[in-house]
Amino acid sequence: MTVEVFSYKVRGSDGKTSTGVLKAESESDAVKELHQGGLTVITLDREAGRKAAAPGAKASPFSCLKLFSRSRSVPTNKARVKDAEMVVFTRQLATMVGSGIPLVDGLEILAEQIQNVGFRGVIEEVCEEVRGGKDLSSALSMFPRIFPDIYVNMICAGEASGQLDTVLDRLAEYQEASSALKSDIKSAMTYPIVSLLMVVGITFFLLIFVIPKFEDMFISLNVELPAITTGLLSASLFLRENFLYWGAAVAALGVGLTYWMRTDRGITVRDWLLIKIPVFGPLFRKVTLSRFSRTLSTLVQSGVPILGALEIVSQTCGNRIFARAVEDAAECVKEGEPLGEPLSRSAVFPPMVSRMVAIGERTGALEGLLEKIADFYDRQVKTSVEGLTSMIEPFMIGIMGFLVGGMVMAIFLPIFKMVGSMGG
Repeated sequence: MTVEVFSYKVRGSDGKTSTGVLKAESESDAVKELHQGGLTVITLDREAGRKAAAPGAKASPFSCLKLFSRSRSVPTNKARVKDAEMVVFTRQLATMVGSGIPLVDGLEILAEQIQNVGFRGVIEEVCEEVRGGKDLSSALSMFPRIFPDIYVNMICAGEASGQLDTVLDRLAEYQEASSALKSDIKSAMTYPIVSLLMVVGITFFLLIFVIPKFEDMFISLNVELPAITTGLLSASLFLRENFLYWGAAVAALGVGLTYWMRTDRGITVRDWLLIKIPVFGPLFRKVTLSRFSRTLSTLVQSGVPILGALEIVSQTCGNRIFARAVEDAAECVKEGEPLGEPLSRSAVFPPMVSRMVAIGERTGALEGLLEKIADFYDRQVKTSVEGLTSMIEPFMIGIMGFLVGGMVMAIFLPIFKMVGSMGG
């Protein structure tokens, strides 16, 4: 069997990169030897021994260091990546790194498999940057729209600790949990919004197109119209005469509110209302608490320092009120306080959260307890979503019945009154 010479670039358990050469019978044997030494293989190339391989030798499973054409159909800075695509990419990269496949080879293999053209272009660029000597975390940080701070910082921590495959697995689990939480929120909001739009749409249709057809008939009845009928006719007339003005006013109000809610003041007021509004407020609080706990747990487990983790959590928790509370807590931690103490003084964190964090800090099990808190609030969110759906459904049916029933009564009362007067 021909012995070949390979040049390699690896990262050790201390996070430092090094290069060198070794002799092995095949590329897979070289990868195994490096992997057994606790090293993460970044690149592995045959040198002179590549041409001396025996005729008929099997192609190496890692021989995929070829130049590929870049995907430019979609600019990489505008690529859109679904949550499910990110989870699959992260899972597969973790498997490849854990199996000892060189990082550059793994990225190339994944790029070939990705169907999303824009995302494929991003991974190809990341692959080229890593091949050129950059750390994976530095290469990913070039695409903040796709790889947010939490992703990049966890990869960086994994590289520094030499546990990149473990961190990637943990990151995939975090993404799956976050995606499930998003789905629950969407389920909670879709039904009431759709129902409300249907009620408003049906009401406007009846007032603008149906009720006017009965107006001439009511006049021909020559009877005094009930108050409910008069009110309905007046509302119909008002809408028809001022429809364009009201439409323009509503549109202007919508544009103004949209612009205002992009300002710092608007975002703060909106986020305060979201956690205070009846019925939906408790749901949004649970969602934010789950996101806070799971993000902090995942970052700390991955080796991100607590102050850096709190900074990332404040940017990703999704609510400005909670973000400020986390920023205040980070300042207290910087001054030497345990995290549980500033959380206990905050009005937005329930006593259960602050006490469990304090216990976790004392026992050295902070990450595990934070994960349990996140699991608890995830279950609470699911229960709340189911309860909201079962509560809102009869409520919306009642409103629909009241509006439609009121209109039917307003239409038929004059007819009944006329029939009664004829009988008298």
